[in-house]
Amino acid sequence: MYDITIIGAAILDVMAHPISKNELLGRSCPADRVTLTPGGDACNEATTLARLGKRVNLITKLGNDLSGQILLNYFRENGVSTEDTVIESDLDTGINIVLVDDEAERSFVTNRNGSLRKLSLSDINKKALGKAPILSFASIFVSPCFTIPDMASLFRSAREQDCILCADMTRCKNGEQLPDIQEAIQYLDYLFPNYQEAKAVSGLTDPDEIADAFLDCGVSCMVIKMGSKGCFIKSKDERLSIPAYPHTNCVDTTGAGDNFAAGFLYALSEHMDLADCGRFANATASLAVESLGACTGVRSLSQVMERFRESS
Repeated sequence: MYDITIIGAAILDVMAHPISKNELLGRSCPADRVTLTPGGDACNEATTLARLGKRVNLITKLGNDLSGQILLNYFRENGVSTEDTVIESDLDTGINIVLVDDEAERSFVTNRNGSLRKLSLSDINKKALGKAPILSFASIFVSPCFTIPDMASLFRSAREQDCILCADMTRCKNGEQLPDIQEAIQYLDYLFPNYQEAKAVSGLTDPDEIADAFLDCGVSCMVIKMGSKGCFIKSKDERLSIPAYPHTNCVDTTGAGDNFAAGFLYALSEHMDLADCGRFANATASLAVESLGACTGVRSLSQVMERFRESS
């Protein structure tokens, strides 16, 4: 029914730019722009993939409130299916306040009781996992309700349905190390952490050694996001260091990693080789950081393809 299933968070971001930390000490804090945009790891991946022309099924959790309705309308307008999304009464749909400084770096204010942290294994209908050949778990460590054994159970079910299984990662919250998460990540075909996230979990600093440590835990292919340096990809058969798109005008890094993951997933679904998957992902991320908000930069496949061809 679909090309790709995405599991994870969908929220609203209130973006303010530029914000100086010194100005926050005053009673009033001026900004050149304040805007409301959809966000959250799964939302960002799903939206970008839909704009690239893929049929996407988004599995997330929203409250039955105004913010949730805004997101449902947004997904409908962008062609993202939410048929397996859970809507829960008396739950606040997640809203983040995102403060972006002159260096395009971000600070967040989050609702600890909102839907961002509430997705759990019980919210996911296992029958939905077989609706697409590729499944992406948008962020390991985002939801405390999704334990490592829960992830292992979900990933095992996905593999039993012959899904190509991918996952992104955020920074570990409780000092987790690789042995703590091996039970889950051993099922993964592709894992997309950024360098700092992979470094924190592995305890290593060299990208080669980090990748090897994850591969030894059962991950088939490590794709490490290296920020302005591009990405580092390693499997048992290939080792690739792919530079970032060189002509990027960075405004806001919000959602850059999610858009990278979406670009990689698109290329994977098109059966591109690993090098082209990395180049396409870099091109997608380069567009994402050129405007304010996680889902505003990437608008069409032709837009990404132009940069992909330039970098090939």
